[in-house]
Amino acid sequence: MGQLTNPSKLLLRNEHCLEADSILIINFSQDGFLQQLDTLNIHQNITAFTNNFATKSSEEKISKGDIILDVELPKHDKEHKPFDLIVYYYPKAKAEALMMLDNIRAISSQTTRLLIVGENKGGVKSSEKQLKSLCKTSNKIDSARHCLLYQFNGLEVKSGFEIEHYLKTFELDIKGSKVKVVSLPGVFNHGELDLGTKLLLETMTVPRSGHILDFGCGAGIISAYLGIQNPKLNFTCLDVSSLATKATQLTLAANNVSGKCVLSDGLSKINTLFDHIVSNPPFHTGLATDYDISEQFIIKSKQHISAKGSLTIVANSFLKYQPFLEQSYQEYITVSKTNKFTVYQCIKK
Repeated sequence: MGQLTNPSKLLLRNEHCLEADSILIINFSQDGFLQQLDTLNIHQNITAFTNNFATKSSEEKISKGDIILDVELPKHDKEHKPFDLIVYYYPKAKAEALMMLDNIRAISSQTTRLLIVGENKGGVKSSEKQLKSLCKTSNKIDSARHCLLYQFNGLEVKSGFEIEHYLKTFELDIKGSKVKVVSLPGVFNHGELDLGTKLLLETMTVPRSGHILDFGCGAGIISAYLGIQNPKLNFTCLDVSSLATKATQLTLAANNVSGKCVLSDGLSKINTLFDHIVSNPPFHTGLATDYDISEQFIIKSKQHISAKGSLTIVANSFLKYQPFLEQSYQEYITVSKTNKFTVYQCIKK
């Protein structure tokens, strides 16, 4: 558990707004906010929702409330009333926010209060415009620490929510091969091929055989492309985001590539050896830069590679991953390099 984030601090200094019989917290951080909220609402029902496996794993060890990991918010049936209060930590991805706001309206009632909090640099100001015509009243409650807190009342209730309506399907041409991609809002580089992954796939050698781990699979582009090139390959696709593993499953199916998806915090849920690991490893957690994710992945990856197996990654050229590659594998080769990205490969000896 880390220090309270600025959005959480802003919420807690307006604790009078956090009183309700049933509360849903969406997109929360591992910062201790849920524990403090619980002390303010001792006799109330608190539910927290995330699509991040690491967040759920960490929080469920210390929180009393229900922690839900999914791609859609929990639906209410006749036995459960809509939440009195929903608190939404606004994300950096606009498409993800629009999808979630639709999902929120689908599980709300006319009496549900919606609080939206976020950092200015994350675009939280957009929420006011996005909901202006979809609520009776809205007001800015507070601003501090480069964050804003809004309240919305009388939401226009949406009759239903189907995440399939938010899929974005597109086709890529990678070295003459057509790859169908199915993406969801909130997934890395939603709706496009990032330049790093493009360089990785265009310059790496496709393995002749074996079991491949696609670490940080996103929408599954790496596994789909390699599977098209060599149907003999077997894939395990790993990501911390349930939105990513959902998108990857759909991408693999669209390309007739077999593979399984695993939700994991780093390599914590991996207990087998792979012949090859291929990745465009992440170095962001929300709005913040977090190099520890990739550095720990590089250091620990060797434990999950069979003898003479390989690790192939692409990274922004300014990232200093070389010492970690040398620490774990003793040596590495540079497969390709541009002024923005570099592809590295290590062989386990």
